Amino acid sequence: METIEVGIGPMSADDVVRVARHGAGVTLTDEAREAIGRARSVVEGLAASEEPVYGVSTGFGALATRHIEPGLRTQLQRSLVRSHAAGTGERVEVEVVRALMLLRLSSLATGRTGVRPETADAYVALLDAGLTPVVHEHGSLGCSGDLAPLAHCALAVMGEGEVDDHGTLRPAAEALGDHGITPVELQEKEGLALINGTDGMLGMLVLSIHDLRRLLETADLTAAMSIEGLMGTDRVLAADLQQLRPHPGQATSAAHMAALLAGSPIVASHRYGDDRVQDAYSLRCSPQVHGAARDTLEHASTVAARELASAIDNPSVLPDGRLESHGNFHGAPLAYVLDFLAICVADVASMSERRTDRFLDASRSHGLPPFLADDPGVDSGLMIAQYTQAAMVAELKRLAAPASVDSIPSSAMQEDHVSMGWAAARKLRRAVELLGRVLGIEAMTAARGLELRDPLEPAAPTAAAVAALREDVAGAGPDRFLAPEVEAAGALVVSGALLDAAHAALDTPAPDGTAPDGTDLSSRPAPGGRR
Repeated sequence: METIEVGIGPMSADDVVRVARHGAGVTLTDEAREAIGRARSVVEGLAASEEPVYGVSTGFGALATRHIEPGLRTQLQRSLVRSHAAGTGERVEVEVVRALMLLRLSSLATGRTGVRPETADAYVALLDAGLTPVVHEHGSLGCSGDLAPLAHCALAVMGEGEVDDHGTLRPAAEALGDHGITPVELQEKEGLALINGTDGMLGMLVLSIHDLRRLLETADLTAAMSIEGLMGTDRVLAADLQQLRPHPGQATSAAHMAALLAGSPIVASHRYGDDRVQDAYSLRCSPQVHGAARDTLEHASTVAARELASAIDNPSVLPDGRLESHGNFHGAPLAYVLDFLAICVADVASMSERRTDRFLDASRSHGLPPFLADDPGVDSGLMIAQYTQAAMVAELKRLAAPASVDSIPSSAMQEDHVSMGWAAARKLRRAVELLGRVLGIEAMTAARGLELRDPLEPAAPTAAAVAALREDVAGAGPDRFLAPEVEAAGALVVSGALLDAAHAALDTPAPDGTAPDGTDLSSRPAPGGRR
């Protein structure tokens, strides 16, 4: 099993994906253990003092005015976790909970939270054993962090609640025992340190960014296939035109699409003598929309990187020995970009659906049969696949409504403004899933359109994508049960197989916009011809 080191510095996004999605194990560095030990000494010193200290010897939130005597402090921490583990609804995905636990461990490893080393070790043990606490869909307001989801994880560390043991739900105490893990009896400040974090929304942001990088590359591919199949021009992708508006994402998308279409006999067939003046927006503006989404994704990546370098807790142990309360647990920085990405996903998907629709309309498809049907009238072709795509786009538009503007007060008005970042993250996960399915339907439609241009041939990369699709999705023919093919096409998009096939073809770019030999494809000469 691959093992990822967790130290006092930031986790990398790639390491989060390895642990969360691919089951990598973790280990604490010696430096992290030393930092945890130093911070714990500070907390123990404050616990011995007669002066009330929030999180150590007081109640929490609106109950922080009560001083808790030493004999009740273990009960205080246990009660905090139990009461806050109040989530409800469907179970959250295993990869999200693993990301959440890993990122909480990363904050513990900074030596700014005051937990004991054995408490951090319990998180290491659960991750390594593949025991995933049951966390529920509803419960987090994103401030103070993801309290309820994190509390369900802390509950499992205490040996209470339920865990997923490699697909089987089991009582936590039983599962921990079978894996040789001793439940933790929380001491001063530890319960608070285990639940005060933005780890759920951050984990979902990191996973979504990872997936969206591939999906935006694939959106370039399906758009290129559609431009080609609809007899559009590649002139609008020229580098000199992109330089008139120097947004980096736009230039990257245009260079990518130009490379995917390079040498296309279909495009060349109508480069001269075509009396059309301009293509529809959904074709010629694809780099602008995909590029804006790329630029937003890069901004979100910057925010995620900052959060990955953060030590989120309240109060926090500072290097000079102070324990200070603050508001760093507020999820606004993450909530904003989570909402922003959902807007981008909805728009990219909406443009994809418009390209699909053009293929199916005989008045706009430039010679293709209605609905790409084998025998129009008898057969409906891909008519209803577009309905399905449209339904998902409609849902994506609803998911694009921001959660971060919908604060609702809690804790007797002590926590009177919350981020709703968890809700924004849940929306984004759903949106990312739907985008993959939407692009899968465009790929199906464009592939059939390209094949109907025979004997003209597509470019090598788009032809490779069609061939990859045909391994799981049949080509033109009489109507048949379509749902399995829709599922298969979406799976090829999500897995990256469609994109990989196109990128494996000659002279296609890597995800950074370069050819296999390292050439910067944005410097290609502009294609000539119409427009």
